[in-house]
Amino acid sequence: MRMKSQYVFVIAVLAVVALYFIVRSLFGLGHHEGAQAKPTAPALPSVQAQMVPEVVRQYDVVVRGRTQATRSVVVRSETAGVVAAAPVLQGSTVQAGQVLCRLSVDARQAALDQARAGLKSMQLQQQGSVELASRGFRSQTQVLQTQANLDAATAAVRQGEIALAQVNIKAPFAGVFDHRDAEVGTYLSPGQSCGTMIELNPLLVVGDVPETQAASLKVGAPATARLVSGQVLNGRIRYVAHDADPQTRTYHLEVAIANPRLDVRSGLSAEVHIGAGSGPAHLMPVSAMVLDSAGRQGVRYVLPDDRVAFAPVTVVEETPAGVWVTGLRGPVRLIVVGQSFVADGQKVRVALAR
Repeated sequence: MRMKSQYVFVIAVLAVVALYFIVRSLFGLGHHEGAQAKPTAPALPSVQAQMVPEVVRQYDVVVRGRTQATRSVVVRSETAGVVAAAPVLQGSTVQAGQVLCRLSVDARQAALDQARAGLKSMQLQQQGSVELASRGFRSQTQVLQTQANLDAATAAVRQGEIALAQVNIKAPFAGVFDHRDAEVGTYLSPGQSCGTMIELNPLLVVGDVPETQAASLKVGAPATARLVSGQVLNGRIRYVAHDADPQTRTYHLEVAIANPRLDVRSGLSAEVHIGAGSGPAHLMPVSAMVLDSAGRQGVRYVLPDDRVAFAPVTVVEETPAGVWVTGLRGPVRLIVVGQSFVADGQKVRVALAR
C-alpha cells in the first residue's frame, strides 16, 4: 500500500527536529547559549575631561562706556549789546580768558570817563575839607560827608570798569570752543549764549557698573580704555557713585585720562578694563558651562573616584582663549564633553579630551 504524500511530509519534519536535538546534545550547544544569556552589568556613561590648573590672575572689571568732556559750559553774556567781533572760530582750541565774543562798547567808555572825572573832583574836595578842618574852618561832620562822596565816586568808577569789561565774553577755562551761538551783528541780552566750551584735558571715560561689581572698584584704581578706533588709553578712576540708578541698579563710574593734545574726542565708544585685585582663577572653554537644577551657572568636573560633581562659578573675564572663572579650588578634571548628560554623584568612564 502506498503512503499518502501528506504523511511523508510530516514524517520528514519530525525526523529533522529529532536530528537537531540529537546534534545539539552531542556538541553542548545548549550549555553555550545558556552561558551567553547571563545578564551583564550596565555600561558606565562616558565623558571627556581635561585637566584645568589653578592660577593666580589679576581680576578685571569690564565696563562698556564712552568718552566725555570733563566740563561743558554754555558761555553767556552778562550785559546787553550787539556782537561787534567774533575772533574765535568754533572748534578752535582756546586758553582761559581768551575773548570768544566782543560786544559793542556803546556809551560804556564815556560813562567810565565821566565817573573818573567825578572821582578826581571828589578827591580834591576831600583834600580841601581836611585842610580846612585842621585850621578849624570845617567841622568833623563836613569832613565825613566829603569822604562819603569820595567813596561813592570810587564805586562809580569801579562800576564803569566792570560794565566796560563785560563787553568781552571770555573763555572760563582752557579747552575747545565747540559751538558758536552768536555771530557779528547778533543782539545779546543778559544770559544769552555766545557759544559752548568743553574741556578735554583730562578726558573722562564714563560708564555704569553692575551692583555685583561696584564694591570691588576703588577711587584711584588703574584703568585701561580701548576706543572703537582701537586706540588704547590709560587712566585712573576718579569717581564711583554711592547711590545706584533706581531703574538699572547700576553705579555711575568716571575714569580720568590725560589728553594733552586734545586729539581724543568726546562721545567715542570705549571698553574699559579696571583692575579689581587678584586671586585664584581657572581658564576654561565657555562651552563647558552648564546650569544646575537650581538655575545656578557652573561647571561639572570629575572627582578622584570618577564621580561627577557640580561647582557654581563666576565669570570674571572673557578672552578669545576662553573664560576666566572663580569658584573652583586647585586643579580640576573639567568635563568638556557630555557634561549635560550626567548627574551629580554619578560614576562615569573618563576619557582625555582631544
